[in-house]
Amino acid sequence: MKELKHLNKYFYKYRFKLLLGLLITIIARVFSLVMPTYVKKTLDAVEDTVKSDLPLDHIKGELITYIAIIIGSSALYALFTFLMRQTIINISRYIEFDLKNEVFEQYERLSINFYKKNRTGDLMNRISEDVGKVRMYAGPAIMYSIQTLTLFVCIIPLMINSSPTLTLYTVIPLPILSILIYYISKTIHKRTTVVQQFLSKLSTFSQETFSGVSVIKAYGIENRINEELHELAIEGKEKSMNLAKVQAWFFPLMLLLIGVSTIAVIYVGGMLYIDGKIESIGVIAEFLIYVLMLTWPVATVGWVSSIIQQADASQKRINEFLKEEPQIKNLQPNETPIKGNIEFKNVSFTYEDTNIQALKDVSFQVKNGETLAIIGKTGSGKSTILDLIARLYDVSSGQILIDGMPIQEKNIYNLRNAIGAVPQDAFLFSTSIKENIKFGKFDATEEEIIQAAKQASVHKNIEKFSNKYDTVLGERGITLSGGQKQRVSIARALIKDAQIYLFDDCLSAVDTETEEKILNNLLKIAKEKTTIIVSHRISSAKNADRILIIDDGKIVQQGTHNQLIITEGYYKELYLNQLHEKESH
Repeated sequence: MKELKHLNKYFYKYRFKLLLGLLITIIARVFSLVMPTYVKKTLDAVEDTVKSDLPLDHIKGELITYIAIIIGSSALYALFTFLMRQTIINISRYIEFDLKNEVFEQYERLSINFYKKNRTGDLMNRISEDVGKVRMYAGPAIMYSIQTLTLFVCIIPLMINSSPTLTLYTVIPLPILSILIYYISKTIHKRTTVVQQFLSKLSTFSQETFSGVSVIKAYGIENRINEELHELAIEGKEKSMNLAKVQAWFFPLMLLLIGVSTIAVIYVGGMLYIDGKIESIGVIAEFLIYVLMLTWPVATVGWVSSIIQQADASQKRINEFLKEEPQIKNLQPNETPIKGNIEFKNVSFTYEDTNIQALKDVSFQVKNGETLAIIGKTGSGKSTILDLIARLYDVSSGQILIDGMPIQEKNIYNLRNAIGAVPQDAFLFSTSIKENIKFGKFDATEEEIIQAAKQASVHKNIEKFSNKYDTVLGERGITLSGGQKQRVSIARALIKDAQIYLFDDCLSAVDTETEEKILNNLLKIAKEKTTIIVSHRISSAKNADRILIIDDGKIVQQGTHNQLIITEGYYKELYLNQLHEKESH
């Protein structure tokens, strides 16, 4: 249970509610103990009357009183049991809420490398299935444990007071039950871990299948995917059945041992009554009720033990991520304004996961108000430069300066808030077009949204939709074409009115006429901004103040458009090829 110690801070947070729940539980148990006592008194009264040859009318008033007390105490027991559940189970929901927030906040803190190593399905499973298992420990497991403990503390002394010998025979099966539970729980813990790991695998497969359903249909491989899912389902069934087979031993074993206790009460109690060692039949009836009262709490011991083992396994998986330290940390807690001057000094960078060196001794400078274009082949390191400016990664060697200061000395939130980024893969959320554009500025007005859409040359397209800006997009913006997605992403960046704009080949799916309109709008906006454009097209780069040519992680050429088209090299060759393509069309 060492993994579950992580929850202690939440138990402390809700300590007063827990103490209230404990008090209510004790009160409920006190009222539950009234019934067996008064059942004994009722039977004793009847027995004494019969032995005295008196008519039953003689004790009619007494019996009515006893019955009224039994009904009243049972009603109060039911009421306090309800309050107990409301108090303790609600705490588990609060803890579930807090833990999910903690996990999600940790997900947000973790760096890009973490998401390269871990699959989305596994991340989702830990924040849903695993947290759900932990909630069962924080609620039902604790509630029934308190309930069982208070019941034993209250009942056992009463039983001993009535008949120590009968008490001994009644509780003998309980230690045997505890030993069996211990060994079965160890097995459950191991098999639960296996099942939870498999659920992550299944969630990942499902998530990837749903996300890539268009590819699956395009290739006509639905049957193959079905077969893979069928194989996974069989594997999952076997793992779940292995767990279920062990869990299935709990209740039969407990009911058997409870049954033994009942037989012991009847047989031993009867013999003691015949021998005159117990005072009345009422004692046997009282003990039978005690046994019945102990039946469910003892039965829950196994269930609670199973819950704890499963929760411990799940919390271990959660803790693995909670203990993960983000590689990119905010080293500057104070506010640091961003003007937009950027300088790379002999920057080299190698990706940890692939060990590929993306940049090699790169140096350049771009000042506030300037536009820099970066051109190069696929995999040359262009996008890596943008990722380093947004500090999604830290350099392997060299230094990046923002406004003359090392980038690590800038408040990371100030830095990223000052950046309007349009990634190569335009990602849109499953909400309305309006909300997707507002993602760059949550308090944007209707006029600002429309203005940004016009600057991105997507306003006319949006107006053609039946719901216009309120059109709800499918997952990843699947409702829109590639070019429309790129332009909505550009609108999202422009509405932010950022100090630094990073455009990562974001016009690749746009026709040249629309591209020209957008670039002209960008030039007007970028007069007082720092703009970096990554592209494969000369048309996107030609108006930049300076152009860098990257090849194999190195700067091989730099200059203005006019300088580069008269210099032999990659840029001139690309320019002539694209010019020829344009003329041929």
